[in-house]
Amino acid sequence: MGKCLECNEILKGREGQKYCSEYCKSSFHYKKNKEKEPSTYVKVATHLKLNRSILKKYNISGQSQIKQEILVAGGFDFRYSTHTWTAKNGNLYHFCYEFGYRDLNDGKYMLIIWQDYMR
Repeated sequence: MGKCLECNEILKGREGQKYCSEYCKSSFHYKKNKEKEPSTYVKVATHLKLNRSILKKYNISGQSQIKQEILVAGGFDFRYSTHTWTAKNGNLYHFCYEFGYRDLNDGKYMLIIWQDYMR
């Protein structure tokens, strides 16, 4: 007779059984998966969500300026964005979903919200 991989109870039933209950099976796999390193997809999605929340937090008016140090201190990572848009005047905007920014090249960034005309 074997023992449950989760709670070490003696197993009763068929041969080859690994868990004493569905609860132990679920608990075992939950703990096992929690220990794994997050996938690249999960890491990127996490950074994008964080970047979006930071841009949303500091762009209350729909268009504002902010210093780079404030964004970085909040955990903003400039390597992650969902898309870009180039204005007619050549200014390049980077977006994290509907919230975007443009480098003003003086340590500040212009924050904007995506508009329908930007298609």
